[in-house]
Amino acid sequence: MKKIFIILLIGAIVGVGFLFLTKKETILLDNLKDAYLGSIEVTVKAYDENYKEVKDFYRGSKIEIYEQKIIDEITNQEYRKAKINGKIFLFKSENVVDDYSKVVYEDELFVRTSTTVYKDNKNSEILGLVKKGDSVKIIGFDTLENGFAPKYKIMYNGSEGFLYSKYLVRTKEEAMKNYDEDNRYQIHLKRANTQGGGDAGTLDFYPYEKAKYEENKMPEKVRSLYLNAGVIKDVDKYIEIAKNTNINAFVVDIKDNTAPAYKSKIMEKYSKTNFNHAINSFDDYKNVIQKLKENGFYVIGRITVFKDSYYVTDHPESAIADTDGNPYKHNGSYWPSAYNRNVWEFNVELAKEAVIEMGFNEIQFDYVRFPDRTYALEKEGKMNLKNTYNETKAQAIQTFLMYACDQIHEVGAYVSADVFGESAHNYVTGYGQYWGAISNVVDVISAMPYPDHFGAYEYGINEIVWTVPYKLLYAWGNGYANVRQQEIPTPAVVRTWIQAYNTVREPYIVYDSTKIKEQINALEDAGLSGGFMTWNAASSLSKYREIAPAFEKE
Repeated sequence: MKKIFIILLIGAIVGVGFLFLTKKETILLDNLKDAYLGSIEVTVKAYDENYKEVKDFYRGSKIEIYEQKIIDEITNQEYRKAKINGKIFLFKSENVVDDYSKVVYEDELFVRTSTTVYKDNKNSEILGLVKKGDSVKIIGFDTLENGFAPKYKIMYNGSEGFLYSKYLVRTKEEAMKNYDEDNRYQIHLKRANTQGGGDAGTLDFYPYEKAKYEENKMPEKVRSLYLNAGVIKDVDKYIEIAKNTNINAFVVDIKDNTAPAYKSKIMEKYSKTNFNHAINSFDDYKNVIQKLKENGFYVIGRITVFKDSYYVTDHPESAIADTDGNPYKHNGSYWPSAYNRNVWEFNVELAKEAVIEMGFNEIQFDYVRFPDRTYALEKEGKMNLKNTYNETKAQAIQTFLMYACDQIHEVGAYVSADVFGESAHNYVTGYGQYWGAISNVVDVISAMPYPDHFGAYEYGINEIVWTVPYKLLYAWGNGYANVRQQEIPTPAVVRTWIQAYNTVREPYIVYDSTKIKEQINALEDAGLSGGFMTWNAASSLSKYREIAPAFEKE
């Protein structure tokens, strides 16, 4: 009888314990349902049965939750018991949702630098612009990468759009700040609008992570010949030159003004005149690019952006206009306004097609600027740039390159931008190029300091500068380009265009292999070691053969 009593007593104690446990936590193992972890932060904290923090999980992680809720009687915090990766944890109830689309809790964020709003998350189509300090309402997200949302879905002027999250911060105060490590921003702040391009202090100098691709490695030093679209039928002859020298890359035109390279599907969609005037077929052009790659060359696709007479033919409303509202012709060509977002879309979609279909390693944007020597016309009201969003020229150029980098990086290619040699000076140029704003954003900055483009006695050189290219390029590179590179947190690789044609000004100088080598040595000695590209508009085989000794193998 005594034994029976003891057995019953133990059973009662166990039963009471069992009831106590069911009160404190869920043990309904057969009633699990799917849920997700949600938060305003990238990670969500997990707790053990004693409510102690034990682990972090990324928001968006799928969990299985038990039916009952658990309350910590001391703090009154409500928890849900959940299974994840075969283990059981407690999560605060506010971090558990049953709808994956609701795992991101951000409601309002602020724009830290003016940036592009997209119509959807699948292509480059632009909905509009949000400016520094603007508030945006978050209504969703694209995807999550380790709890981080690369893009948010937002409301923009009554429509849904998408925005890259890297341009957003939590508070307006934070958004209005400017990145100012080591007081470098103060350098730019002092450079006011003197040339018509805008104040340097309105541009973005926040650090940008430069692209790196395992399957697409950029050579440390790119040594490149330039090929226009009309000569690529003779590509084997150029390959022969390159194979016998240290040339390891080619710049090949995708679209030059009035010289579109191939029958692009994007051209057919956006600019029929470009498509109809294409020099090569789609397949012939692709075969050339593939042959270059098969022979081990790094291949760069060149696109002239804001100098495009054929695009203006198709879209006259996009053009910089004269006082009568007609497209303004500058130096014989029509220029789409760099403020026009449709022009942005066309060129970036063309670039992405070239990467995906042709296999380019890098896209190089040329004429990424407004027309030069037009400031007087603007001040006199004789030119309408169609400035839809009230941006400065330099803001439009930098924002375009941010947009281009974001889109082209997604398809695994690098982005470079051509700039005038003048842009290495300490002011914002009248055509919107400011070295620091461009170098900080793109992967490669490619200046064009052609000796015969300089004044005769620049930089204190007491000889006509194009007769002494070493002195000139060393002075430019060491005293200007290098200085500009130090003024920003994340400078691009400097890869410079060199003059590979005979001078077009008196005294006329033959730029033979010696003059080519002088330019290369000057850039190296000035610390601009990212390589060079030969500018010869005709891509002359005879000229390349003449100067080939300058490209001796190491």
